Amino acid sequence: MFDSPPGTLPWYVAGPVIGLVVPTLVLIGRKRFGISSSFRHICAAGLPDSSRLKPAYLRYDWRGEGLWNLTFVLGILLGAVAAVALWGMPEPGRTLSEGTSATLARLGLTDFSGFVPSQLISWEALGTPVGWFFLVGGSFLVGFGARYADGCTSGHAITGLSTFRAPSLVAVLGFFAGGLLATHVVLPLVLPLLLR
Repeated sequence: MFDSPPGTLPWYVAGPVIGLVVPTLVLIGRKRFGISSSFRHICAAGLPDSSRLKPAYLRYDWRGEGLWNLTFVLGILLGAVAAVALWGMPEPGRTLSEGTSATLARLGLTDFSGFVPSQLISWEALGTPVGWFFLVGGSFLVGFGARYADGCTSGHAITGLSTFRAPSLVAVLGFFAGGLLATHVVLPLVLPLLLR
């Protein structure tokens, strides 16, 4: 029951490590943490302040606000490479629970031989107008939602809740409600369109 899939850290290691994020940030003098803001920092760094193409939203001291955040994101990438080097890749087909696989099979997905269902995540699926629409539309909604909520799940759930920020509680409740709605209402309606 408590076994971790091959190639992943067990919950009793990963959980405390995530829990140490907030005290570590306090020790280094940072109060905010999140991943979605790194995209803003990358965009701000990409255009010079003198550029007419740079909107006011991106005109700020990205080095002061975002350099440590971009370093953190680089650490995530390097950590993933190190994890694969140390523990190897998980076995394909073992990343979904039996219950999830059975539910998705009832909705029409049949190929679970890879890390993700290839009927959804593949070049063939992306090459269809419907697949392209869902990829672009879904990406836009995720990006817009993270910026509109002033942060993503990691920022609100890890640091926002631990620092008793009421807006973070509202955001996290919204994230979970949206996830449940998408899983139980939207996915059964949308999946048949993707699988045509």
